[in-house]
Amino acid sequence: MRMSFNMKFNLGLNGVLNTNAKMSRAQEQLTKQTRILTPADDPASSAKVLGLDQSLAQTEQYQNNSILLKNNLALQETVLSNMRTSMDRARVLAIASGNGAYAEEDLRAVAAELRNIQIELQDLMNTKNAEGGYIFAGFQDKNVPYVFNPVSGRYEFEGDDGQKSLQISPTIALPGNDSGKFVFDDVPARFKTSAASIVAGGATSASITVTNQDQFDRFYRSNYDNLTPANNTFNVVFTAPDQYEIQQNGTALVPPVTGTYTAGESINFRGTRITVDGPAVPGQVDFSLQPPEKKNILDTLEEFIARLENPDLSAFQLNEGILDAISQISNSADKVDNFMANVGGRINVIDSVFETNEDLKINNKSYRADLSEVDYAAALTEITKQEIALQAISATFTKVSGVSLFDFLR
Repeated sequence: MRMSFNMKFNLGLNGVLNTNAKMSRAQEQLTKQTRILTPADDPASSAKVLGLDQSLAQTEQYQNNSILLKNNLALQETVLSNMRTSMDRARVLAIASGNGAYAEEDLRAVAAELRNIQIELQDLMNTKNAEGGYIFAGFQDKNVPYVFNPVSGRYEFEGDDGQKSLQISPTIALPGNDSGKFVFDDVPARFKTSAASIVAGGATSASITVTNQDQFDRFYRSNYDNLTPANNTFNVVFTAPDQYEIQQNGTALVPPVTGTYTAGESINFRGTRITVDGPAVPGQVDFSLQPPEKKNILDTLEEFIARLENPDLSAFQLNEGILDAISQISNSADKVDNFMANVGGRINVIDSVFETNEDLKINNKSYRADLSEVDYAAALTEITKQEIALQAISATFTKVSGVSLFDFLR
């Protein structure tokens, strides 16, 4: 076959360009630290790398969510811990106010300290997070959760019962806040009875007092009937000769509760003490279980402070106020403890999932590197090889392109 000058020139030029392109590709792989410059280089691996990149980006977002969530929960845990300390102090003061040696000035001093504790608790209940939202307001985190209503004389909750959750893994989403409605408002007040009332007989007065709150609470929970209010009425029926029976809405209890009544002595029943003055036999004294009530600790302290500051309060009324305050503060403290434990559990889950996500990131990055990252030794060898090839082709092209018939004739 006859080879023209143009054919020789083009063949030599193409060899130089192809070799230069191979060397440039190796240099680009080394610069970008990947052997897949375009999907066409390795379609299967390119698709896997794309999926791994998306997975890594998603996992990174989960990690950012975990950090934000843990910070919010740590703030809530700190707030609840401080509130718990203040509640303990309030309970100590409530117990101390029952000291019979306390004068009116002493009770006012206790009330003043309780007022400061109340202000501190309200401030903690209205805590904001780093984003400026109230942590106990639910979804309504721009509203102040607890405000005092001067008309009702109550501290009212202005938030809702929502919880803002964040995804920390494909299947796990945890709330980063708790509504004050459940932490502070959904707390039962002390279970109590109505005042004893004389229904029949010649008794001059009757009273009922809770002497063992734990025992009475168990009795209350077992017997309070929310559907039929009449069943919450209990009757102390005195019959001759000097006998009594306690009934529920006119029906004997199972097993029956009976005994011998001695004038001037009280009757003990399920954590209560029933006292009747005057000729009780025959006769009847009734009392009822009061409906359950829920209130927040701010209202509890407000009522207790008002009692301590009232100089006209009887000893019985003061004692009832003390019992109410101690019970409510204890219930509130227990509720705070429960939520602190719940928050701690969520933080533990976050830490565990965070570590799992970190391991997953390491595995995915390792797999991605196996699929796409360039082998430095191979890339450098390829560059050197192409450089040598380019030099050889260039020298050969120069000599071949200079050969002609005139050179042969000379």
